Order: sequence, then structure tokens, then C-alpha cells
Amino acid sequence: MLKNQLDQETEMFAGSLQSLKAAQQKFVESQQNLETLVPNNEGKEILVPLTSSMYVPGHLSDVKCVMVDIGTGYYVEKTTDEAKAYFKRKVEFCTQQMEKIQPLLQDRATKKQAVIDVMRDKMIQMQMMQMQQAGQASRA
Repeated sequence: MLKNQLDQETEMFAGSLQSLKAAQQKFVESQQNLETLVPNNEGKEILVPLTSSMYVPGHLSDVKCVMVDIGTGYYVEKTTDEAKAYFKRKVEFCTQQMEKIQPLLQDRATKKQAVIDVMRDKMIQMQMMQMQQAGQASRA
């Protein structure tokens, strides 16, 4: 029962850590993409994503303002500097959350291993007792 609980907690923390890493990577990529918005690129042709695998051609009409997805379907217009600062804060937030989860995950993994070790020791003790009892019964 304790092992199952530790398994579930370990999986939950590992999943959370993985989700945070994915989100952090998305914010880092967005931050890096903002670097291409320079005045020299204004008016150039670009590919605009409609889905993760479908794009349409477009033209970069404004390199000073961007629409930022702030979650749950809401978008906010920001200057490129504001957007860079936003993504920097998001990356830092994800990093802080990962730093909080990592020790919890490590703790649960250590406790889980301790439970497994105790269970293994108990099994060995039970097997030894059964062998001793079988040996005594065969002598009698």
C-alpha cells in the first residue's frame, strides 16, 4: 500500500516536472523567435502557423508589436521588449517550480527504494524461516 502511494506520487512529480520542462522550452523558443523581429525583417515573407503542422504564407508587417498567448485562449498585444520580459519571467517561474519539485521527486524515489529494500529483506527472512521449519520437520 505504501509502495503504491509512493509510486503514484513519484509518477505525479515526474509528470509535473516533464510538463514544466516542456512549457519552459516553449517559452525559451518564443523568446528566441522574438530575436528575429528586427526592423530589417519588416515586410519580409514568413510562414504563419495555422496548426502545429500547417502553415500559410504571410508578410511581417509590424516588428514592434506581437500577440502573446497568455493562456486559456487569451492573447495580449505587447511590444517586443514587453514580450521578451514576459517570456523571461515565465522561464524563471518554470525553473523555480522545477527546483521545488526536483527534491520532492528525489525524496519519494528514496523512500520508495527504502520500502522496496525492507520488503525484500522481509521476504528473505520469511524464506529463511520456511527453510528452517522445513528442515526441522524433516528431522522429526
